[in-house]
Amino acid sequence: MAEAAHYEHQYLQLLRDVWDRGDERRDRTGVGTRSLFGPTMRFDLADDAMPLLTTKRVAWKTAAREMLWFLTGDTNIRELVRQKVHIWTDWPLDRYRRATGEAIDRDAFEARILADEAFARDWGDLGPVYGKQWVAWDTYEPAGEGLFRRGAPINQIAALVEAIRTNPTSRRLLFTGWNVAELDGMALPPCHMTYQFHVSGGRLSVMLWQRSCDLGLGFAFNAFSAALLLRMLAQQCDLAPGELVWSAGDAHVYLNHQHLVDEQLAREPRGRPRMTIRRRPESIFDYRIEDFEIVDYDPHPAIAAPVAV
Repeated sequence: MAEAAHYEHQYLQLLRDVWDRGDERRDRTGVGTRSLFGPTMRFDLADDAMPLLTTKRVAWKTAAREMLWFLTGDTNIRELVRQKVHIWTDWPLDRYRRATGEAIDRDAFEARILADEAFARDWGDLGPVYGKQWVAWDTYEPAGEGLFRRGAPINQIAALVEAIRTNPTSRRLLFTGWNVAELDGMALPPCHMTYQFHVSGGRLSVMLWQRSCDLGLGFAFNAFSAALLLRMLAQQCDLAPGELVWSAGDAHVYLNHQHLVDEQLAREPRGRPRMTIRRRPESIFDYRIEDFEIVDYDPHPAIAAPVAV
């Protein structure tokens, strides 16, 4: 019997299609992209499978640390920097440079974030990004004479866990980061914005919809992180992992990533990495980075490419 196609081939085909057939357009960053609208991919997570790209090395621990940070509701890069996670630094760094005119490099900026709590408070905050919306969505209630006061925040993740456990056939097993009232205050509006879950046959599946996906850099983190979150939720709800269904609105490749596209498409996927979770914490909010282990991951070397801010 022929071996099943490697899960990564569908990603490589999409990368090729976007680069070869995508609409070339100017974008917010000024870099320019090639873009296709509405692609979907499916990844089966049975037998501990994880959709880790193998045609380049993915820093999966960085992605896992980011996901754990989201679940705390934190919106300041200080804790990420403390863990040597740099993926969010470019946005507050760019804001600082524009506001002050100081030509500070990333290392020096991060050193000040760590050393100076007041500086971190003023310059390290990203606004009400992902974690804030996931676990502390603001609510308001009437306070008389047309006034409103802040009510109890909504923890969408805690509510989701409870709903999966108690009402697994619900069509409302979802959460979102797209809070229209607070978009302008965010360093970057949510790209991976809505997650919907489905229980069938004792398996928990997720559909992630992204309004925007950078296929060269962002997708590898987005897919792994969604699968990681699914695994944590499945464990907490006594279910087996099902499928990750990934869908995007604008799926694009930046024009300055041609070297990445050429190099990655010249490589063949290899191996099928798997994840084990070493313990079951008391809640979805109590996982630690050392709880996760990836085995059988032997990727091709990493490919460096610039981030468009």
